Amino acid sequence: MRVVVFAGLSAVALALSGCGQQGADPVPTATASIDAEPQNAPGVTISDAMVRLPAAPGRPGVAYFGVTFGGEGARSIAGVYVEGVERTEMHETVTENGISKMQPVSSVPLSTGQPVQFKAGGLHVMLFGVADTLKAGETTEITLTLDNGDKVSAPARIEAVGGGMSAPMDHSAHDMSKM
Repeated sequence: MRVVVFAGLSAVALALSGCGQQGADPVPTATASIDAEPQNAPGVTISDAMVRLPAAPGRPGVAYFGVTFGGEGARSIAGVYVEGVERTEMHETVTENGISKMQPVSSVPLSTGQPVQFKAGGLHVMLFGVADTLKAGETTEITLTLDNGDKVSAPARIEAVGGGMSAPMDHSAHDMSKM
């Protein structure tokens, strides 16, 4: 008896669902809220983004790029995501007594009209757990997250290891066990 009642109610519900008014606004679905993302960071531009692959598998790679901010007030970069990389850390290179070393940076301030460069010997993003699917000559995507949750993305060209360091590098600030 329950099966017959359930089947009957299901048939009525199906029939009524086709009787909706034309032009009615659709009801939002869970999918619509899942697809919602923070606004694209207004006034923030990424330029010359590049990912340099690690010298050996299992070692960290690095990302360099420029950022300009043309918005009002001040913002800061709170995090960086690179497609095909397990974990990233923003770092700054400092030189003391002729020895260069890296130190983690939790955020990077952005001021209107003052470009910030992530480059060798300065600010940069260390890339840990670089996937072997990232190949020199191809591109990947880099995404910056600002302190207010806004995001901005850009393509980043992928390069093989190249170039040298002008001073010895101290890697003691890296916790290689997290790789």
